[in-house]
Amino acid sequence: MSTTDTVRTTTTDLRREQRGWYFYDWACSVYSTSVLTVFLGPYLTSVAKSAADADGFVHPLGVPVRAGSFFAYCVSASVMVSIVVMPLVGAAADRTGRKKPLLAACAYLGATATTGLFFLSGDRYLLGGLLLIVANSSVAVSMVVYNSYLPQIAPPEDRDRVSSRGWAFGYAAGSSMLIVNLVLFTAHDSFGVSESMAVRICLASAGLWWGAFTLVPLKRLHDRRTASAAPAVHGWRQLASTVRDMRGKPLTLAFLLAYLIYNDGIQTVISQASVYGSEELGLSQSTLITAVLMVQVLAVAGALGMGRLARTYGAKRTILGSLVAWTVTLAAGYFLPAGAPVWFFVLAAGIGLVLGGSQALSRSLFSHLVPPGKEAEYFSAYEMSDRGMSWLGPLLFGITYQLTGSYRDAIISLVAFFVIGFALLARVPVRRAIHDAGNPVPEMI
Repeated sequence: MSTTDTVRTTTTDLRREQRGWYFYDWACSVYSTSVLTVFLGPYLTSVAKSAADADGFVHPLGVPVRAGSFFAYCVSASVMVSIVVMPLVGAAADRTGRKKPLLAACAYLGATATTGLFFLSGDRYLLGGLLLIVANSSVAVSMVVYNSYLPQIAPPEDRDRVSSRGWAFGYAAGSSMLIVNLVLFTAHDSFGVSESMAVRICLASAGLWWGAFTLVPLKRLHDRRTASAAPAVHGWRQLASTVRDMRGKPLTLAFLLAYLIYNDGIQTVISQASVYGSEELGLSQSTLITAVLMVQVLAVAGALGMGRLARTYGAKRTILGSLVAWTVTLAAGYFLPAGAPVWFFVLAAGIGLVLGGSQALSRSLFSHLVPPGKEAEYFSAYEMSDRGMSWLGPLLFGITYQLTGSYRDAIISLVAFFVIGFALLARVPVRRAIHDAGNPVPEMI
């Protein structure tokens, strides 16, 4: 076989892996969209309220919690579980090279927990909280393994495109599922089911979708065996080693700190927007589904569009621009009038245009800052910043509501994450950071 034929074969294999890689975003994003963003927040809050005492408090483990804060606290708790598990999984992936079994274990544990939400009814708020913690931590840990494939399946100059397409696949899947959800929910009487049953079916269907489409990446992605086959019992020791290694690459660490801050705000907006819309603005579930569907559709265009902007202006400048847009949009959300879906749709449009791109470009930019051979290890730390360390936002949101009883105060508190994140990211010289990590510096970054 000639050198040209070998290159063509290698390119074809990589394209096939890339297409398979996109499908994990397609598989798991319906959880983030239908479950975490749309249905579970308002529904679990209503279940908690049905179990609350006369003062509006539930008492998990004997601790008084305002029912309206229970969902936010569960999201925060799930992130803390992720923090414990992520280093173990990242170390196992790097030490053994067997990423697919780890991806499968995390995906199917999360898919099973999500499907189990079908049984959330009555006053079973503790069951809902437990399944939420399992599902949310599972999707976060699975993303450690998923993201660590990016440097292996895409050369440096192609990662913005591949990462953006992955996000676009995810948002396209979310849109597809939400259309089905909207039909079922709005016409539940025609299907002979109650509104509560329709919500439970929507929740469970996301778990079934997640499990079914995970088969595609498990078939197409390839494990790259490593020389070391050491067991993964030293995950926390490996994390400590990773942190020490990052201290020798302070610019990579500086980027992670900036990302930790602004992404905490993004993740909290994603998880709490439906609660804000239903509880504070008095919007119907159908309005919320339509708004989130709009976000999904625009996020596909936003992810691809911002990928193109990054090729012209660089990923860093494009991300900084998105953080300005996040700040303006979120501040405007504080002043939204109750019972006015049109303005909520305008806000949703603003979020959709920057959501996918800011996350996709952050992922691809970080992939340039990872030393060769330490992909899963560093992406474990990245995922702790992406989803794993995003506990402060939900906790702040929940505490603010618990103290003030106002979701407006809770939502405006999140502006600080975007302002601080912008200031920190602006100070990172990304070209020097890429060079210091031992990677080639792309012409435009």
